[in-house]
Amino acid sequence: MRRAVNDLLGAYDKLIMDPVHGGIPLYRHEIQVIDHPLFQRLRNICQNDILSLVFPGATHSRFLHSIGVMHVGTRMFRSMIDAYLRERQLSDKTDLSLSQLDAIDYLAKTIRLGCLLHDSGHSSFSHQFTQARRIRELMSRPGRFRDLWRGVDYSAYHPEEPDELEHEHYSVRVAHDVLMAVDLEGAGLFARDVIGIMETTDVKPSETFCRHARTFWAFIAGEDAAAGSPLSENIPGLVMDLLSSIVSGEIDADRADYMLRDGFHSSVTIGGFNLDHLLSNLRFGWDVSEPWLGLAITQKGLGALEDFVYSRHQMYRKVYAHKTALGFDWLLREAINEVLDDPENFEWVDTCLSDMAYFAELTDNFFWEAFRKVARKHPKSFSFCIVNRVKLNHLDTREDLSARGIERHSAWLAEELSLSPAQVVTCSMRARFSNIQDNFNGIKVLVREPIHRTRSLKKITDVSAFFSKFSDGTITHFYTRPDVTTGNQESLTE
Repeated sequence: MRRAVNDLLGAYDKLIMDPVHGGIPLYRHEIQVIDHPLFQRLRNICQNDILSLVFPGATHSRFLHSIGVMHVGTRMFRSMIDAYLRERQLSDKTDLSLSQLDAIDYLAKTIRLGCLLHDSGHSSFSHQFTQARRIRELMSRPGRFRDLWRGVDYSAYHPEEPDELEHEHYSVRVAHDVLMAVDLEGAGLFARDVIGIMETTDVKPSETFCRHARTFWAFIAGEDAAAGSPLSENIPGLVMDLLSSIVSGEIDADRADYMLRDGFHSSVTIGGFNLDHLLSNLRFGWDVSEPWLGLAITQKGLGALEDFVYSRHQMYRKVYAHKTALGFDWLLREAINEVLDDPENFEWVDTCLSDMAYFAELTDNFFWEAFRKVARKHPKSFSFCIVNRVKLNHLDTREDLSARGIERHSAWLAEELSLSPAQVVTCSMRARFSNIQDNFNGIKVLVREPIHRTRSLKKITDVSAFFSKFSDGTITHFYTRPDVTTGNQESLTE
């Protein structure tokens, strides 16, 4: 009892100081995870590939982002627990039982590890790495998945072999190795429960998780909803889905941290949202009849959620899709392809993507050294552009063009500027709001009727018209290739 209470009250073994969140507490088993070489490699992977060529402060790593996500995920869960207890105790003064404390403690620690390891499979330059043509060819090679799991039974996480690997599959593979190496038993946790709330997995939770899930459901929805319910077999799955939505959902710890962190380090405050205000208005939502268990937000918290979504929208438009940043992303992908033209580099990256004994070697540093080597020998190379910050020359920007429209506009620019069609380069970013309305219908609004003292859950788009304003958005920039022989460089603060 004492241990559970101490954990819930915030007992910890170490404190990491973070520029965004301040002090972040760590437990002993989490320190072991962070000290593992496969996690330490994240220190050498930038959160935003080479965004620092445009926003010089954006040199922050996946390492601190992952710890920040763990911290935000913990705050989300505890904030909902605190709100539930506060509102419930006002009516019946109910105290937590030992089994309820244990359940909350177990789920909170599972969330923390799931958040901590959610991006552990990212390779060099994060998302740009897997978008490079030669890398995609490597990751889609037949047998790659089996090679990656050679000697290890992956069926507990992946019932079927995926056709093509993404970084999420590597996160699961890293998480397995890391969790097998730490003292999870001492923390009373199970690796499959942690990995089960990560993306791409389909996991049968442990008996311990199932027991705690049923206790938690009864705590949230009431004993009557749990006792003798024909849905009892589905309860662990409902709880696991709830935890997964905290790790990866529309209102998740990952997005909350990267928006705050990327905005802080790039010195961009466009939009902005108040994390404290948002968390204070999050609630557990449940419906015994469906059944459904997920995130809900109070009516007064809708403004905070709208700020969250608008901030994300603006970060995509003003930072991630910045004309110079997207141009460097294109150059980076081509430079990666260029480096892999060397058979020795190709073989080494192929090995790192197939063998966890070498995966920790795949960091930004490897490619920066490879870029410099190519740049020294070939001044008319993409690597030279990356090393010397030679940017693509921006011509025009258009929004929401079809593939055919992009092709036509590119041809028109080439004709008008007397350029060869091959000299015109296009870079597009799709603002990720295509399913925002449908996805937010999975989050309910908690509506209270004070006169009748009742509560109901409504679809968020039935209460707020704000989210219907967002739809698919594609930003396309048009460039000419740079004259690399001139070493034309622009201000680092552009």
